[in-house]
Amino acid sequence: MPVFQPSKRDGVVGFDGGGDGHILDLDTAIKDGVLGGVDGGVVGAGVGEKLDLKKMIEELDLSEVPSVFICPISLEPMQDPVTLCTGQTYERSNILKWFNLGHLTCPTTMQELWDDSITPNNTLYHLTYTWFSQKYLLMKKRSEDVQGRASELLKTLKKVKGQARVQALKELQQVVGAHATARKTVIDEGGIAQISSLLGPFTSHAVGSEAIAILASLSLDSESKTNLMQPAKISIMVDILNEGSIETKINCTRLIETLMEEKDSRSEIVSSHSLLVGLMRLVKDKRHKNGILSGLGLLRTICLHKEVRGLIVRIGAVSQLVELLPALDPECLELALFILDTLSSLQEGRLALKDCSNTIPNMVRLLMRISESCTQYALSILWSVCKLAPEECSSVAVEAGLAAKLLLVIQSGCSLVLKQRSAELLKLCSLNYSDTIFISKCKLTRTIQ
Repeated sequence: MPVFQPSKRDGVVGFDGGGDGHILDLDTAIKDGVLGGVDGGVVGAGVGEKLDLKKMIEELDLSEVPSVFICPISLEPMQDPVTLCTGQTYERSNILKWFNLGHLTCPTTMQELWDDSITPNNTLYHLTYTWFSQKYLLMKKRSEDVQGRASELLKTLKKVKGQARVQALKELQQVVGAHATARKTVIDEGGIAQISSLLGPFTSHAVGSEAIAILASLSLDSESKTNLMQPAKISIMVDILNEGSIETKINCTRLIETLMEEKDSRSEIVSSHSLLVGLMRLVKDKRHKNGILSGLGLLRTICLHKEVRGLIVRIGAVSQLVELLPALDPECLELALFILDTLSSLQEGRLALKDCSNTIPNMVRLLMRISESCTQYALSILWSVCKLAPEECSSVAVEAGLAAKLLLVIQSGCSLVLKQRSAELLKLCSLNYSDTIFISKCKLTRTIQ
């Protein structure tokens, strides 16, 4: 029979095939707390139906489980542990697969087996079952407590006003932010409509900030989104976006972006000078990367509405985004380039790109640097600008090293579309130079070497 020894290495119970350990005793292990867990034995044991070990393991999905419960083959918790003649324990299905592959050794020790029989390790099974039962029943109890608290807070919000309302919203926001069961309770009990009703022209920023944080964490159905797209509600979201903390700004962008995903969303709800200025202010705040990402994400979504693109250009977004490019990480950079490429579809967008002195140098530097998508956007922007003013912009681009970069794109393994666009841009740039001078600008000799 396997014996158990406390492992000096990781502080959890270990099984050994021999040595000076003592016989594993379930009651002693639980009583002495050698595996940690919940004090006082199994919570709710013997009440109701017997819990299924597989279900408990799957629902708990714990990242840390005592190593004694882990199968050495699959590195997953064992549901049907069996022991070999070497004293090593494995999940039954895993060790049988090992045998079916023709192995006649112990996977852990690689000892040859003098007996290929397997023995159910009932003691370990019961210990595993007890440990997971404790965790599972405690999780269920906490879940019920959380659901009950969320329900109580919704009822409280119907009765209180002023600071008491703010405090109830704060607590509800903390609960729904941490527990999926609380979010489900809020949705099931009509909490979305109740909290949405708090947003209006006379909503204080304290109430609005907490209400928006809650709504941003919930799954909204089509009816809820339509309700939130009322002008008065969008207006308070925009006001709070401009004046709230960084967390509140991010919640506002998340919620508005969720509303924009609705297929019937109207461009009018984001055709707001104040909204766009607030987003650009968020994007330019280099202290908060998550704010930059959130702001660019919403700006990208807004750009999909053609009617709003001109307004984005007119608030000066093009030059501001171009200047930000060198400081952005790859994820934010791809979003910013998408926005600039989309705005280049407008004549005024192309003019704004041309008038920004860093547009061409920044785009040339990004070719073949980050990803194929970034190269595609940068190339498209360069094409728009050079096509707009061939003589002026092509010369600036070539001096910035564009010709050599285009040759690299053509020689690379990127898509055929990118190669064709690179060849077209290369031809456009060559029109202002003699063959000899243009070849020197391409640095062909260095490329060949």
